[in-house]
Amino acid sequence: MPVFLFFIRYRAVKSKLKKTIDNKAGQVKTSPMFADKTISMVGELAETLCDSLNLEFVHVEFQREPRGRILRVYIDKPGGAGLDDCVRVSRQLGDLLDVYLDAEVTYDLEVSTPGSERPLGKASDFDRFKGKIVKIRTRKPIDGQKNFTGKLLGITEGIVSLGKQDITVAIPHQEIAKARLVDNYGENECL
Repeated sequence: MPVFLFFIRYRAVKSKLKKTIDNKAGQVKTSPMFADKTISMVGELAETLCDSLNLEFVHVEFQREPRGRILRVYIDKPGGAGLDDCVRVSRQLGDLLDVYLDAEVTYDLEVSTPGSERPLGKASDFDRFKGKIVKIRTRKPIDGQKNFTGKLLGITEGIVSLGKQDITVAIPHQEIAKARLVDNYGENECL
């Protein structure tokens, strides 16, 4: 049974980035382009760091939640990553972000194991977890729908195939906004 461990560290850094102010709340809002750029850069830094620590970089998310903005990084290793692994990555990644992330945004950095609803992001994840039940949300509607749940059939030439009842849905990998395994407790023997 996977264990969900996490370590939270408060972060705040400064920048010359253009921002818009929400007059009602007086809060700084970031553009979706900034979030995508941040996710991409943090992913590159986290993957390099995890490789050097013999860990698997799983996924990164940057989103607004009730407690504020969360920069969440998922890591794993054969046998499961532990609290010490999460702490080590959090401290080192935090230092790297202080140097490389140029943004006037306050956020919490959270480093954790993926748990039973493991996020899927890399193309290799869609082959690795073939046969599992997944939830996928797309950026744009496909056949009038943005949310899909079904059996993962794999990925071929950048197209993720999802079996839903008697229908196969083809979803371009670049159009996937979010993908996760569905309650995978006890079934993840891939690591």
